[in-house]
Amino acid sequence: MEITQPIQAYSRALMEVCPEFNSEEITFMCNKVNVISLKANTIYLKAGEIQQSIAFSLKGLLRSFHINDKGEEITIDFTKENTYAADYDAFIKQKPSKYYIETLEPCLIVNVPFIGIQESCEKFKNCEKYRRLITEIYLTKVQNRINSFLFNNAEERYLNFISRNMDILNRISQAHLSSFLGVKRQTLTRIRKKIIQSI
Repeated sequence: MEITQPIQAYSRALMEVCPEFNSEEITFMCNKVNVISLKANTIYLKAGEIQQSIAFSLKGLLRSFHINDKGEEITIDFTKENTYAADYDAFIKQKPSKYYIETLEPCLIVNVPFIGIQESCEKFKNCEKYRRLITEIYLTKVQNRINSFLFNNAEERYLNFISRNMDILNRISQAHLSSFLGVKRQTLTRIRKKIIQSI
């Protein structure tokens, strides 16, 4: 594979997580991926499908969501630049996903195939370390979300979200954000109004 500008950006992202990578390892991993461009509002993954590749966002925002038995979309996660979009548990076990993943903006994505990850980890110890570090980042994110529903009220969940995601706050709709926070849109509106008035 020709080392293009997106691939160079992806290789830098790999090094940021695992600085121990050498050029041979980076080249091997980058030779396993491909880069795609997607328009906004494109479904990247459908519930029931097996995700063959994990999506690394170089540019653009994605949303993971579940459709409940009432037909309502429940937002599970937002994926911004330099992070992966996946139903991670289903991906690593190669079983059908429970979630949809869609683009909220035009996106430039690095597709990292499951088989490429397996081959990289079998060949290089640092690749296995990288996979472990990414798993830890994902699990921490999931645990923080669980804790937010167990120990925080709606206003605290909103404040925690904006403290970690100020860069995407104006890039997501109120409907998607309220769904993610587990509140009605009217409740989110009241929370935002209260916070503005208190400043």
